Amino acid sequence: MKSVILFIAAFLAPALFCSAQDKAPVDQPAAHDTAIPDAAKSAMTDNYVIGLSDLVVVTVFKEPTLSGSLLVRPDGMITLPLLGDIKASGKTPLQLADEVTTKLKKFIQDPNVTVVLSQMNSKKVYLMGEIGKTGPIDMTPGMTLLQAIATGGGLSQFANAKKMYILRVVDGKQQKIPVQYKQALKGDGSLNLILIPGDTIVVP
Repeated sequence: MKSVILFIAAFLAPALFCSAQDKAPVDQPAAHDTAIPDAAKSAMTDNYVIGLSDLVVVTVFKEPTLSGSLLVRPDGMITLPLLGDIKASGKTPLQLADEVTTKLKKFIQDPNVTVVLSQMNSKKVYLMGEIGKTGPIDMTPGMTLLQAIATGGGLSQFANAKKMYILRVVDGKQQKIPVQYKQALKGDGSLNLILIPGDTIVVP
């Protein structure tokens, strides 16, 4: 009887082992790190000049009723409780936070105010060539090359990734910045360039 049981166990063991192997998770390629260093992203948004239709988040510490997400209206204004209309367009987030802080001192002792840019609806980057969707796209704070291409639907099957470049106007002069797309896609964060408003990504 024992020999029969041992025979059955010996017969089933390989099958069970193979089944377990079949169900074992398959290693997936590591996700590419397209994160932007916080310092670079912060510097970019701190120097950003707020425009019409941008979305800003005003937070007053320990004052939730005075905080909220606000759209910059066509007249360049936002409306805050207690303060009414405040001009937001033409200011950086830090400048706007300082102004709100100063005005709130009439109502609150030592107000702690932060302004964060949520959506850059007034600023665009442009996609041209062999890409899913060409034309302007809205920027997000700290938008990178890979994020813009993903927003545009990715490269077409005819794209020549080796000859991609960015056209950028600096001090009134147009610059042509080569793009190393495949290396950036492999996770080299230094090649996943942070875009600025007005950039044009060209995909031959």
